[in-house]
Amino acid sequence: MCEIEEKIIDIMKDNGIDIVATLPCGKAKSLFHLIPHHFHDVALNKEEDGIGICAGAYLALGKPAIVMQSSGLGNSMNALMSLTSTYELPLPIITSWRGVYREQILAQIPFNKNLPGMLKAFDIPYTVIDDKSKINMMDNVICDAYENSRIHVALISPKTWERRRGEEAGLTERFPKRERETIVEYKKTIHEPEMTRYDAIKTVAEILDEEAVVSNIGEPSKELYEIRDRDLNFYMLGSYSQASSIGLGMALKTKREVVVLDGDGSLLATSVLPTIAAETPRNLSIFCLDNGTLGSTGDQLTNAYSGVDMELMAISAGIKETKKVHTEKELRATIEGLYSIKGPRFIHVIVKPGNAEMENIKLTSWQIKRRFMKAML
Repeated sequence: MCEIEEKIIDIMKDNGIDIVATLPCGKAKSLFHLIPHHFHDVALNKEEDGIGICAGAYLALGKPAIVMQSSGLGNSMNALMSLTSTYELPLPIITSWRGVYREQILAQIPFNKNLPGMLKAFDIPYTVIDDKSKINMMDNVICDAYENSRIHVALISPKTWERRRGEEAGLTERFPKRERETIVEYKKTIHEPEMTRYDAIKTVAEILDEEAVVSNIGEPSKELYEIRDRDLNFYMLGSYSQASSIGLGMALKTKREVVVLDGDGSLLATSVLPTIAAETPRNLSIFCLDNGTLGSTGDQLTNAYSGVDMELMAISAGIKETKKVHTEKELRATIEGLYSIKGPRFIHVIVKPGNAEMENIKLTSWQIKRRFMKAML
């Protein structure tokens, strides 16, 4: 009854896929029902977050894939080009191709009918699977992605798994009990900052030993590079808002502690915090270096400067271990006891706006990836 979907699962297994990021499509709902029974399924709230998660999983020596509706590619292109493509990371993307076959939703058509042209423009290989007889082409999609360290997209037409009326009735989802109690008591003050972001990164860097570190794009990565360059630092050269997603992917595929140096602007632009809370990686620590501005683009104010409390946002997402620090003394005390508490941990570090004068990182994306993965061994 789910022959095509089971064939896709088998092909993924045969190719060693061990973690799958997903955001479902109704046309392929049977496949999305099956995936959690065969793989570590990371349920996404936003397709773009899956690009970072898959990147982190691969850097931590996993073998990820992402399965989503084709329209999700439109939400993911910057991350795909500035992260996956820039660092030459393999990523098979399995999509339910909407807008081209008996599409009933008008809004699906404008983007999806032009999708092959967009992929060509970005030099992204893709394979069209528009018939059951072509499902074995999935094998080439995955092999090509991993053999050539690149993105390869499978555009699977709904026609491929189209069934006669009533044929898929046997596949149903059994829902676990949902009843639970939520109690939140929160009263904290954000004081005037004393530390700069450079001060905070320097303090965190002093304790680093065997941790894998993801540093946010722009100035934070340049500051960490000057303060303490090490092979286990993954410097982000692009892909705004993906730092914590990369960290999550790493944490899911390694027993090593993973530290993310993220920012308030980046975290406000992502939907990954609820995913982190749901996945509960015990080895993940996120330092939200909150200067209330977009530091790498000229210190324009973010919504965290006078409105959003980033620690409360993490709590609301479901992260249980949180802390707010304002001073170097508080930050040191938090770091000293960090690993006595199981993650995920969210440390809200209030810092001053402004950037230290830094040179650019003297490493290519390929060098950053190569030495990081070698160190992870």
